[in-house]
Amino acid sequence: MKVNGTLVWYYAICKREVWLMSRNITPDQKDTNIEIGRFLHETYYNRTKKEIEFGNVKFDVLLNTKDELIIGETKKTSKFQEASTMQLLYYIRELKRAGINAKGMLLYPEERKRVEVELTEEKSLLLEKVENEIECIMNNATPPPVVKNKYCRSCGYREYCYA
Repeated sequence: MKVNGTLVWYYAICKREVWLMSRNITPDQKDTNIEIGRFLHETYYNRTKKEIEFGNVKFDVLLNTKDELIIGETKKTSKFQEASTMQLLYYIRELKRAGINAKGMLLYPEERKRVEVELTEEKSLLLEKVENEIECIMNNATPPPVVKNKYCRSCGYREYCYA
């Protein structure tokens, strides 16, 4: 498996999730938070182009604008804004590597909130570091140990880690 935006998102939340996802061990699909996220993704931004695939990237929406290309990532809550920002920066950087300049927009429809995301040289260097660390995690034969954090309570993998 190659590094992708989902793994970048999981990396910012929990390194163990990166290892599990890289092994195609999926979180509980009946988890309420996952179902809500799926519902939001399917329901909002119906007038925009959705689920655009580009190489190993799949971003949620292409926002209509005359002046510039803006890709959007729809999220349930801004609680994971750091992880969501990293994911969107990864998508923007992959487009840039292909010669496509784009900006990003985090979309939180339930909060009626939008956050602009722009790739800088500093953020690009951080992404390189994150990618290298993700590759190290994926290459390990065993998952990283459980590290309890504030997100464990609402995690789709909580039964895997705490059963």
